[in-house]
Amino acid sequence: MEATRTRSHNSNFDAIHPPEKKHIDECVHCGFCLPACPTYLLWGDEMDSPRGRIYLIKGAAEGQVPVDKTFRDHMDHCLGCMACMTACPSGVRYDRLIEPTRGQIERKLERSWSEALFRKLIFATFPYASRLRVLKVPLRLYQQSGLQSLVRRSNLLSVLPRMSAMEALLPKIRPGRSKRIPAFVPAEGTRRTRVALLSGCVQQVFFSHVNAATIRVLAAEGCDVIIPPNQPCCGALMLHSGLNEKGIALAKHLIEAFEGVDADAVVINSAGCGSTVKEYGILFRDDPVWARRASVFAAKCKDVSEVLADLAPRRTRQELKLRVAYHDACHLQHAQRVYDQPRELLSEIPGLEIAEIPESSLCCGSAGVYNLLHPDAANQLGDRKVENLITTNADAVVSANPGCLLQLMNGLRRRGLKAIPTFHMVELIDAAIRGISAEQLIGGNENLQSNQAEN
Repeated sequence: MEATRTRSHNSNFDAIHPPEKKHIDECVHCGFCLPACPTYLLWGDEMDSPRGRIYLIKGAAEGQVPVDKTFRDHMDHCLGCMACMTACPSGVRYDRLIEPTRGQIERKLERSWSEALFRKLIFATFPYASRLRVLKVPLRLYQQSGLQSLVRRSNLLSVLPRMSAMEALLPKIRPGRSKRIPAFVPAEGTRRTRVALLSGCVQQVFFSHVNAATIRVLAAEGCDVIIPPNQPCCGALMLHSGLNEKGIALAKHLIEAFEGVDADAVVINSAGCGSTVKEYGILFRDDPVWARRASVFAAKCKDVSEVLADLAPRRTRQELKLRVAYHDACHLQHAQRVYDQPRELLSEIPGLEIAEIPESSLCCGSAGVYNLLHPDAANQLGDRKVENLITTNADAVVSANPGCLLQLMNGLRRRGLKAIPTFHMVELIDAAIRGISAEQLIGGNENLQSNQAEN
């Protein structure tokens, strides 16, 4: 632990958990990560590849590379998709390098006032469900009044590319309120297990229908489902962006919210959240008490596909005649190494045909808030994903992360393909259990995507 907080005499990093030498030295510079890296594929710049970034990190750790704006730009360009970890034959923990490096950058370098202000806006809004709910009222008015159509046709936001990117990612918000998700939903029939649901921040406000579907499926398969009230954000957005103190504070609050809950597993239906909470233990490596609490919590955390895959199907799946393109969320496929389970679960639905998207391991450009901070690069990746998606001739697109769903919706809209609906994987399982036809599912997709539940 002491070694973690001690830097070499010549290092350009401070002593607060700099990237560890053991992880830097794991890289043998073989280059297998290059074709897996989205930014390298876009620009062909070695310093915008995992290998190049590790070279820069090593140089900074040895005092040979300054932690300056150029260094920061190359680290900022990284999406944090972790595709390089899947591709790496040496098992380099790139996540243990890029995230502490970003922490170093945020402590050492000041950003321009406009950059700092925009980031403050993001991190003061998206991690807070209560604030997002307040925003829904003016956003709903903006969409229903016709102002959104006018703004988009006039291209008024073109002078503010980041605000334009934020506006483009808005999901359809429709009027009406429905029942709040209860704190407890009992298992149908004989109980098989007890689980607690991590409701998320963006997920519970703009994708509450996904939480509702998750709860129905879990209950139908014999799970008591507990939804702890007053859950804070898991801190993923902050921790992935180098705002470690704020992220750790949120992590503590989330752990406390679940500690008194009698559950065998904590179920997550957002890939970005899942990859973060499963790594909570390392956040508290200087605090043995919190490290134990975090490790106990993290050990219970599972993606919803992992939980359902461990339960033999109890409820019959009705036929769902659809051809769907399954998009792997990066933080599920690469960070959590969950690949087979979603496909296995979808394959249990009669009539459902699963199409694999070419370049399936390549990020769609969402990457937390990357599509807001770097809209040009994100749009290029989103367009590339949509072009690959079109080749599948799918009726719908399926993923396991709200950020990916928003990014794909936006990419499809730019391509003029709004008629292709997007779904979370668990929504299709829910439809099959409830006997909802493909026509009903697709026909009601706009309503499903418009926040049918208020939490």
